[in-house]
Amino acid sequence: MSDAEGAIRALIALMARLRDPKDGCPWDREQTFATIAPYTIEEAYEVADAIEDPGKLREELGDLLFQVVFHARMAEERGWFDFASVATSIHDKLVRRHPHVFGGASVGSAEEQTRSWEELKALERAQAAQRREGAQAGVLADVPRALPALKRAEKIGRRASRVGFDWPDAAQVRLKVAEELSEVEEALQGSEAPDSPQVREELGDLLFALANWSRHLRVDAEEALRAANAKFERRFRAMETLAAAQGRALDTLSAAEWEELWSQAKQRESPSR
Repeated sequence: MSDAEGAIRALIALMARLRDPKDGCPWDREQTFATIAPYTIEEAYEVADAIEDPGKLREELGDLLFQVVFHARMAEERGWFDFASVATSIHDKLVRRHPHVFGGASVGSAEEQTRSWEELKALERAQAAQRREGAQAGVLADVPRALPALKRAEKIGRRASRVGFDWPDAAQVRLKVAEELSEVEEALQGSEAPDSPQVREELGDLLFALANWSRHLRVDAEEALRAANAKFERRFRAMETLAAAQGRALDTLSAAEWEELWSQAKQRESPSR
């Protein structure tokens, strides 16, 4: 038995012990798929945050793996499937979706492989829907609702694009963004409250258009926004430091003083940032 196999077996056994109806952990025993799901999502984000720190990444990957083992154990208790079948399922899926590695197909580039991957996924979704419902699967079927809205917007747009419902190029999406921005402004002018249903709807349309513009520009919108968040946080912390060094309380600053601190914070950053 390899080290990896032994470690997995030990983790699976530990999970079974934690869920033991008699001697297990009270908290672990009372969990359900619904109560654990938020932790699973959170752990996935913590993996993303740790990708540049090997030590932290190892820890966060372990936390995420534990979530998989937890879900598999609950499924096994219900007689649905076990961890082994989860591992077998993903193994077989990856073999199936790499016919250029495990079969006789060939691809010339990573982009061509991506197209092939998406085509195979679409075929599998259609076949699964046919088995479940005896009907054709919708193009947008099974886009996870738990995805962040920005990421889901990109995915929905990509799915629709496969059947030809898309803008021809990024320039046309840019025009759509301008159109949606104009409609937000019109909604604001025609509404008594800035948070009216019409304004919210138009802002949603604008955000959806921006997500699809990012897709056409081959920019991951979620990652771009995460980077923008990080940049703002970095600069805001710098402003806090500058204000403290000058003995100035943040809540007493004027708009002009905030602008001055922001400019100083930007200047302190290296050109690469």
